[in-house]
Formats: sequence, C-alpha cells, structure tokens
Amino acid sequence: MKIDSSAPIQWQFSQRAQKLESSAIREILKVTMRPEIISFAGGLPSPATFPVERMRVAFDTVLSRQGKVALQYGPTDGYAPLREWVANSLSTHGAKILPEQVLMVSGSQQGLDLLGKVLIDEGSKVLVETPSYLGALQAFSVYGPQFVSVPSDEGGLQPQALEGIAAGARLLYALPNFQNPTGRTLSMERRVALVETCARFGLPLIEDDPYGALSYRSEPLQKLLTMNPGGVIYMGSFSKVLTPGIRLGYVVAPLPLARKLEQAKQATDLHTAQLTQMVVYEAIKDGFLQEHIPTIRQLYASQCQAMLDALAEFFPQEASWTKPEGGMFIWVTLPKQIDAMKLLDEAIAEMVAFVPGAPFYANTPERNTLRLSFVTVPPEKIREGVAVLGRLIKSKMA
Repeated sequence: MKIDSSAPIQWQFSQRAQKLESSAIREILKVTMRPEIISFAGGLPSPATFPVERMRVAFDTVLSRQGKVALQYGPTDGYAPLREWVANSLSTHGAKILPEQVLMVSGSQQGLDLLGKVLIDEGSKVLVETPSYLGALQAFSVYGPQFVSVPSDEGGLQPQALEGIAAGARLLYALPNFQNPTGRTLSMERRVALVETCARFGLPLIEDDPYGALSYRSEPLQKLLTMNPGGVIYMGSFSKVLTPGIRLGYVVAPLPLARKLEQAKQATDLHTAQLTQMVVYEAIKDGFLQEHIPTIRQLYASQCQAMLDALAEFFPQEASWTKPEGGMFIWVTLPKQIDAMKLLDEAIAEMVAFVPGAPFYANTPERNTLRLSFVTVPPEKIREGVAVLGRLIKSKMA
C-alpha cells in the first residue's frame, strides 16, 4: 500500500531549536577539508601526536581480557578505575578530590551542555570572558541565558571587573590556561583574585582546562580547583593529550552538583561508552601520559615559534598578536578598518583559511580579530600561509 505524500509535512520546531545556529568553525572546516588549502582554522590536535600503536594494544588488551564487560552498558558516572585515576591526578596535599566528584562525559562539549542544563534557566545571568570559547557559548545559548561579558586584556580575564557584575549570576566560565581563542594564560595573581572574588559572591566558577598540560616552557600554574574545591567546577579532556576521536572528557564538581549532572546525563545518553573508557584507562594507567605529553609540547612549541616568526616577518606593524606559552592558538588584532570575515573570503580564494574572531564574542564582537591554529600545519606551510595573509592585509591598508 502506498501512502499519499503529496502534502508536505509541516515541521514545527521548538523555540529552542529555532535559536540553534551552526558553529562558525565547523562551517569553515567544511571548506578547509580540501587538501590544497593551508588551514589555520581548526582547533584540531595534530595527528602526528596520536599514539596509534599504544591505543591498538590497549584495545586488544581490553577486548581479549574484559571484552564482555567492555561491550556492555556501564554506570552513568563512568568506569570506576578511570574516575579514580582522574581524582588522584587532580588531588594535591591541600585539596583531596574524590572519585565520587568525577563524571565521565562524551567529550567536554557534553560536559558544557550538562552544566547548562543543570545551572541555567531562561534569562539567567552567565558571565564569560571576552572573547570566549565558541563551543561554550553555543552549549549555553540553548538554555537562553543573558550573557554578560567580563572585560579582558592581554593578561586575560580581569578579576576586579567582577565587582560590578557578579551579583545574581549563575556561573562564570573561564579558561585560565592557553585560552581558546586567544592563547592567553591567567597569572597566578589573577587566579587567586578570581577564586577569592567568586567565593565572596558565592559564584560557581567553571575552570575549563583542555590545554593545561600543553605548556611549552614550564609546568602549568596552579589549578583554580585546588584553591577552592567547593566552589570550582573543573573540566578536563583526553582529546588534546591522547586522541580526540575517543570523545572522552570529565567534569569534577562538588558532590551535590555532581549528582545533578549525573541525573542529567542519565536522561541524555545513559553513559559514556564503556569500551573507550576502559581502553583509555588501560593506555594511561602506568604513566604513559608523563612520557607522551612532552613530545606534544615539543612539536607544538616549534610550530608556534614558526608562526610567530612568520607573523613578525610578513604582517604589518599595525597588527598585533598574542605570544602563547602553550596550547594551540594565536590571536591576531588587525587595524580597526579591516573586517576579518571579508578577509577570510579573499584568503580562501588564495587557499588559506583561518577563523574570524567575531563568533567568539558573546555580545559586542570585534570584527578586526582572528584566530590562527598552528599545530596541524608544518613550518614551511605556516610561513607560506602567513605570507599570503600578510599580503592581503597590507593591500587593505594602502
């Protein structure tokens, strides 16, 4: 029997769905998949750092020894040995983290979504850095917050600016280490001031830290979590230090919040894949990351320096840029008259791509900014691509 389908279905999207927008970065990446394009656009880790053989052995070991457990449903909060590993890795002499505080999630993006679901109502005041991580703005936007931008400068977020805006806010979202998109790092002085100010206002502080281990010159500064475990929500990920394809991250939260997040996750996907959690634990349990991460740091440091050298050579003196000490990004500020969105069209026509800065602003965008990622591009291509961008920028200043 054939159904008459001449009348098209009238899809009635929810108000929430009508507000959804595509990620500017993901849309650009569709274009940059062409191999001939030199892409500084993606925030993708370098495939050269993926420990393929280590992961293959871990998969084989887990499937051969615990295959029936690994292929079964798992607990919502995550694989217990991995949660314990996370808790131990974050604990310090003055701040003990319990495994019960750890929730394994399907990538940090799910962690952001769960936090938005649990903490944000329509119209809730949410504080974010200026600029901030686009993925967080997207995740939180679904729940209809009122974003309030926290002033920032070359040193990152300004804690003193919270005095006039913190009252009544549901949360403050921050990336203190090698921030995406700017590459900035919050100083120790500002970290202390930030945690103290949030504690004084009773303001939950989300510390998103996917890049913290990728310091080029020294060990990362103290985590905000260890300064006030009862008031800081910590987010970590295995994407930047192991492999992003496994989609595995974690949220560390005070116990009352951790339980609410667990309930929200039950309604979302029941649990993160048991197999990948067990494989990651097998791969890292004997200290592998302590051996592996220095190789990532060395590679990224050399490629960052290649880009900094190229910027100094080819960009006009009227432009400025950050000089990160870790992570994956450089933030460029162009003369006011140059719109990075228009520049992107011209750059792609000459086979070079980047991410314009405007989408990273929650409120008033600065259109003369852009983000460059250097970790997936070899030094000779970095120099070639930056030279093209420099020529295009200078042509707009004539």
